[in-house]
Order: sequence, then structure tokens, then C-alpha cells
Amino acid sequence: MAKEFQTINFDEEVLHSNHPVMVDFWAQWCGPCKMVAPIVDELSAEYDGKATIGKVDVDKHPGIAEKYGIMNIPTILFFKDGQVVDKIKGAAPKKEFIVRLEKLINN
Repeated sequence: MAKEFQTINFDEEVLHSNHPVMVDFWAQWCGPCKMVAPIVDELSAEYDGKATIGKVDVDKHPGIAEKYGIMNIPTILFFKDGQVVDKIKGAAPKKEFIVRLEKLINN
């Protein structure tokens, strides 16, 4: 199961992580978000120990979404060393997430 990033833990879990981090910005009412959710959960288990993978509910934590200019969901941001280094807007196949994660892990 992917981590649930919140205002209280975002800085520590994402910006100060020793691993690359993938953050799925989503909402309960978002159809495409529901398509991406199982992929995010699978990747969380598959990349345990190599990358941190989680999600931010934009309705519960609008400040985080606003800080990163999230206008459409799902939007997936990839962080390394506290910086956004890549982005996927909209639903994408699992292999696209894997390519981006592998690039971050191996660089």
C-alpha cells in the first residue's frame, strides 16, 4: 500500500528522503485517479527499499497541491534530493512509471 503523504509528513517523507520519491496527486471523485491507484500500490511494494511511493489527496491537503502547481489530477511528481525532477500528467501505463523510477534510481 502506498504511503499517504499529508501536510504534517510531506517535508520529512518526500523532501528529505534518501530515496527517489514518486507522489500521486489524486482525489476520491477522480475517475482516472482510480485507474492509477492500483499501479501506485503495486509499485510501492515492488520498489520498497529503493524508492518511496505515495499519494496526496488534493481535497484533504490543497496546500501541497497548490505549492506544486497541481491543476489537473492525476498528476504524478518524481522527486530526487528534495526537488521535482520529472512529472506525468494524467493516467499512464505502469511501464511509464517504471521507466521514470528506474531512471531516478540508477542516476
